[in-house]
Amino acid sequence: MQFHLNGFRPGDPDCLPEDEKARDAARGSEIDVLIVGAGPAGLTLAAQLARFPEIVTRLVEVKPGRIEKGQADGISCRSMEMFAAFGFADRVEREACAITETVFWTPDPHDPTRIRRAGRVQDVEEGLSEMPHVILNQARIHDMLLEEVQRGPARMEPDYGFRLISLETDEMAEHPVAATVEMATGEIEVIRARYVVGCDGARSVVRREIGRELRGDSVNRLWGVMDVLAVTDFPDIRFKGVIQSASDGTIVVIPREGGYLVRLYVEMGELEEGARAGETGLTAETIIAKAQAILRPFRFEVKDVVWWSAYQIGQRVTDRFDDSEGDGFPHVFIAGDACHTHSPKAGQGMNVSMGDAFNLGWKLAAVLRGHATPALLRTYSEERQAVAQELIDFDRHWARAVREAQADGTDEIPAVQRQFIRQGRYTAGLGVTYAPSILTGAATCQDRASGFEIGARFHSAPVVRLADARHMQLGRVVEADGRFRLFVFTPEGDRGGQGGVLRSLCDWLRDDLASPLVRATPEGADPDARIDVRGILRADARGMDVTDLPDLLLPAKGTFGLLDYEKAFCADPASDVFRMRGVSPEGACVIVRPDQHVGHVLPLEEREAIASYFEGIFKPWTRGAALDVRQNRRTEGSGDLEVE
Repeated sequence: MQFHLNGFRPGDPDCLPEDEKARDAARGSEIDVLIVGAGPAGLTLAAQLARFPEIVTRLVEVKPGRIEKGQADGISCRSMEMFAAFGFADRVEREACAITETVFWTPDPHDPTRIRRAGRVQDVEEGLSEMPHVILNQARIHDMLLEEVQRGPARMEPDYGFRLISLETDEMAEHPVAATVEMATGEIEVIRARYVVGCDGARSVVRREIGRELRGDSVNRLWGVMDVLAVTDFPDIRFKGVIQSASDGTIVVIPREGGYLVRLYVEMGELEEGARAGETGLTAETIIAKAQAILRPFRFEVKDVVWWSAYQIGQRVTDRFDDSEGDGFPHVFIAGDACHTHSPKAGQGMNVSMGDAFNLGWKLAAVLRGHATPALLRTYSEERQAVAQELIDFDRHWARAVREAQADGTDEIPAVQRQFIRQGRYTAGLGVTYAPSILTGAATCQDRASGFEIGARFHSAPVVRLADARHMQLGRVVEADGRFRLFVFTPEGDRGGQGGVLRSLCDWLRDDLASPLVRATPEGADPDARIDVRGILRADARGMDVTDLPDLLLPAKGTFGLLDYEKAFCADPASDVFRMRGVSPEGACVIVRPDQHVGHVLPLEEREAIASYFEGIFKPWTRGAALDVRQNRRTEGSGDLEVE
């Protein structure tokens, strides 16, 4: 973590200085972004936008206040990587229940009225992510995201008790979308925004107002879900588990945070045609009795029901996630349950919803800050609608596997266990690969770094930071700050000296008029303001000094021209990133988007291709700051550094 760049600043370094003008603007009726809904998607989007002081955002929520319990609880490895970008993954991991193995129980073949353990597997395949799969209730995730929102200069707070009534769009207006909202007092307010994002759930008013519909089907099966404190002799109650009985149905067990709480998803049976889950008369006592029947011969004595609900499985998705038609640019977006719904048992809903917002947030920021044209916003629906459809397809397979109990328990490996193993990457949140677009290049040079799959999230690996020999994960440098990262993996034998590929590329990036840094960086800004270049060298960290680096990897920044010592890394001898991620001996350039997905993999010598990638995204500045940014020069004849 870096701070004190422009002078010593006391207090919490994660908390940006308060700006009264920004605070007042965020309470006004003419704003940049209106977020409708303070659930996982809405709060993730608000947390992202709060990092940009110049963007005025409001967040409205129809509920009277924050939730305290219930709802989603599964946090995938991929979401934990995203939380690391925001800076609070460690807090989540400390408080959460880590899932390391999953167990499978089926009917005992000798006595089908009883169950027996049929399988036990590692929950997340080794090496898929440096982050764990954990369980923590949605309310606490809301709390942590809200803290990120409140750390912005506007000190934004959700407006609770605000109900959206309607939206009207005027393409010619400076603030094209007029949102009419009703406060809890009955007072009406019209909020005019450049963009509106509906994160308002499966019954989304925003979706209705832009004429989108959830399309799909429902399975006529009723499930009960409950968080309980219970006394039991069932041995695997602190494992994630799927328990299938011969005749009473299925339970999915989720151990919860705190060491005692447990969640049960309990199959209750068929629903009558046209019936809704809330109209069945289901009670907590009925769910408990069903769970006890499935768990025979084990005792399960519920001492306290913290929360319970009933639901019907439904898999639906909209055809677009915005209001655009034809060649028009979107002004209204939908995210999370507003555009896709499914069963909760696979633990993907909250994760995919937050992924929607993480995809959209940096794009809105890039357009509103003048870095990119509105064409960039089209990629949100293109990328995330495809992800949602994959989620629906996965959910159908998973729900079917969970539902289909073993008739007699004679299968050596339960079908649900086989399905779980096959879908391991997806349940970890790592199955998303974006298709080629202006943001995702073609895989023509994928062999330069085969382990950094183009379109997939950047797969971190251990490295050693050159300046201080700190062992760390390379992926942790990709923060939720709206910047692209350009990772330069050096060829064999290249230590950054004169005549080498690394120094030549860095000099081109710094000086050439065709360089994306020169074209994208505004005058007066730090050289990494838009594109953050990092070097990863094959050398031993103990055999190099930072003074051996090209200027671009030891840049002068800020008011005082302080040197940034955190741009260069060496391979960790114990876990060589070059070997782990299949980087070729010739090296590679890996471009990483602000949402941690790999935008492109290119040869280091393909400078035109590197420039072309960014030309499709950034608006060029008439004169780049990199042309006259302060540069680090070594005084001739000495080892000292001076800043020009």
